[in-house]
Amino acid sequence: MTTVTLEQAELQDRRAPVAPFAAGPAPAPAPAHVRRFDARTRWLHVVIMTTFLGLAATGLPLLFSEAAWAQLLASLFGGFHGAGLVHRVFGAALLGAVVWHVGDVFWRAFVRGETGLFWGPNSMVPQPRDVVDFFGMMKWFAGLGPRPKFEHFTYWEKFDYWAVLWGTALMGAAGLILWFPVAASRILPGWMFNIALFVHGAEASLAIGFIFVVHFFNGHLRPEKFPMDLVIFTGTMPVDDLRHERAAEYDRLLQAGTLASCGAAAPEAAAVTRGWVVGTIGLTLGIGLIGLILYAVLL
Repeated sequence: MTTVTLEQAELQDRRAPVAPFAAGPAPAPAPAHVRRFDARTRWLHVVIMTTFLGLAATGLPLLFSEAAWAQLLASLFGGFHGAGLVHRVFGAALLGAVVWHVGDVFWRAFVRGETGLFWGPNSMVPQPRDVVDFFGMMKWFAGLGPRPKFEHFTYWEKFDYWAVLWGTALMGAAGLILWFPVAASRILPGWMFNIALFVHGAEASLAIGFIFVVHFFNGHLRPEKFPMDLVIFTGTMPVDDLRHERAAEYDRLLQAGTLASCGAAAPEAAAVTRGWVVGTIGLTLGIGLIGLILYAVLL
């Protein structure tokens, strides 16, 4: 019988192989692409883009009827009368799309319980963080501070969003007064028609200038995305772009362990091609219409 001292037993325990430490499951690798816009949002953007371009193309000949190019542009729609009819069709379609969107937001929030649409990182509602980001961006422009880390939506994207809503409401209300003057005259005083005519033209000019200059630059023509940002057409973006452009959202998803669940397959070649075609047509028409406005105003 072999006697083992306490010291020998302790030495044997130290020399015994140690089981590997169970660290738990390894974190999921970051996806190559993430989903940014669902099909509903992409189709809504296509409808609004198409109707807005149609409204601009048919409304500008009426607004600048004395310009040299107005009659030529109106002739594409059968003359000024035809341009007016097509303008009303596009206006009704845009108003319908915005009304549908507002109804869809409330349905998702109150029926499906997506209350994050009204507040939080995925909401289009302006929040205190947007004010901080705005002043942080001004400091960055001036070289006085670092570039802010943005969330899912930036302050300028929220401004674009609300500009469409309030612009459509304002132009739509004025347009309906001008479209149905007899019915409107039963409840409105005569001076309201002069105001409606002014508001409709002024708001339309402001919207065209903003969309075709500011929105186009922020969305497509800035150096990081020139000449086209296809995310609104394909619905996905590379995770490296998310890390760079929306660092706060990337950090939040990474810390919550939900980045992998936001992953998406790389867009198919056909989707990329469609995005390029649709986007190029929109950019070309928009920049061309801005050129016509400048020609009418300056020359």
